[in-house]
Amino acid sequence: MRRREFLSLAAASLATPALNISRAWAAEPGAPLLIPEVMDIAPGAGNALDAIRGTRDFIAGAASETWGYSQEYLGPLLRFRRGRIANISVTNRLDEPITAHWHGMHVPGYLDGGPQLAFGPGETWAPELPIDHPAATLFYHSHIHGRTGPQVYRGLAGMIIIDDPGIKDPLPHDYGVNDFPLIVQDRRFDRSGRMIYGLGMMDRMHGFRGDQILVNGVVRPKLTVPAGLVRLRILNASNARVYDFRFTDGRQFHQVASDGGLLDRPLAMASLQLDGAERAEIVVDFSDRSPVSLVSRDIGMGGMMNGGMMGDGGGSMMMGDRGMMGDRGRMGDRGMMMGMGGNSGTPLEIMSFDVGEAAPAGPTRLPTSLPSDAPALGDPVRRRDFTLNMHTRGMMRGGMMGGDGQMMGINGEPYVMDRIDETIRAGETELWRINTDMMMRHTFHVHGTSFRVVRQNGRPVDSARIGWKDVVRVQGPTEILLRFDKLASEETPFMYHCHILEHEDVGMMGQFTVT
Repeated sequence: MRRREFLSLAAASLATPALNISRAWAAEPGAPLLIPEVMDIAPGAGNALDAIRGTRDFIAGAASETWGYSQEYLGPLLRFRRGRIANISVTNRLDEPITAHWHGMHVPGYLDGGPQLAFGPGETWAPELPIDHPAATLFYHSHIHGRTGPQVYRGLAGMIIIDDPGIKDPLPHDYGVNDFPLIVQDRRFDRSGRMIYGLGMMDRMHGFRGDQILVNGVVRPKLTVPAGLVRLRILNASNARVYDFRFTDGRQFHQVASDGGLLDRPLAMASLQLDGAERAEIVVDFSDRSPVSLVSRDIGMGGMMNGGMMGDGGGSMMMGDRGMMGDRGRMGDRGMMMGMGGNSGTPLEIMSFDVGEAAPAGPTRLPTSLPSDAPALGDPVRRRDFTLNMHTRGMMRGGMMGGDGQMMGINGEPYVMDRIDETIRAGETELWRINTDMMMRHTFHVHGTSFRVVRQNGRPVDSARIGWKDVVRVQGPTEILLRFDKLASEETPFMYHCHILEHEDVGMMGQFTVT
């Protein structure tokens, strides 16, 4: 398939009406937020997860089929401690292979839980994890090639907290009192109120998005908090949706951590954008006792940037200054669309907060600095270039989905499990330059390490404000500085991929060894 044919199909897909399901139900918000149970992963046996089937009434009276780790939907919060050896076993009680990937954790390839470590029905994987990671909020989920999207969507995911006994945590940290996990997801439901997952052309191109927001598996819940400083650990566990979080009263809050751990200092802000798999910890002051809601701007479906097929925001279809096609056969100056399916003007309600009668607990003010773990990377000894491809040579040879079901790729090639794409030396700093072939928004994730973002869209960024990352938004030329200290063999390599799950499932992924 040639690029022109791909763009024609893409343009045709834009004419498809937005999801409009005739509903026989109404999703009522305001149910109490579920606080995940904690599994403290200590040395020795007894820490066990079972991947199981379940049912959940997300919508009252409509039971949806779900999967979960040791519960009907999602999994318990796993709590690790730096410096410990953590033993955990995961048993597959489903009818297809799964994995348990410790997203963001610094472990060797044979413990990472990527696609090469799949285990089948009835099998158990029992890794022994040496926890050598700063205090952070991480993510765990299944990572089967070609099936990550549906498996995570059904519920094979959860949050990880790593504690570092070597630092004094100056932030609220009483779990379930002033320190709360928020696993944010979007889901679709059919007209009877049952959760559904089915990919049309738009979903394959831009990732699967729902029109109902869940937090910890509850539709737009309510949380009662103390009248003081409260820490919220936010994980964007959606397959593709991007959130731009803010409070309805415009109040400021402080970000204190990103993917890889604490920032150097609290950063005041009024909005926070998180792409898929990104995490952020924020501290919010509820001492005014005013009820408030957390909302998100409805960002379009990963639209291409100005000058490309779609604009840089959400919105409705529009023509460019010279019509749909520009004067050289391209899309108009502002693009055919300003994003897709977003920026309707109505914010997405995420959840609501009210303030209880309990006396404030924990710190009453934020420190001016935080005990971040920031090793110096030094200058890069080599550079590598990665282009995220919406169509690949395999796709051209085999039609829209390629001969083996692959549609997308990196550096012109779809993912192949028995091919090593890069070989990296441990302990050497590298500069990776990531770009896209069609200026479409992607999220790029690297296994086995954390990195510093140094440039986005060709412009320098303040790495200290962004913090240590393992996921970065790519909407144009992006540069990251990274070093690998954990090894990965050809049998169990590390991965790099787009974390729009439907993109990685159709080939936008590569793998590498560290020796």
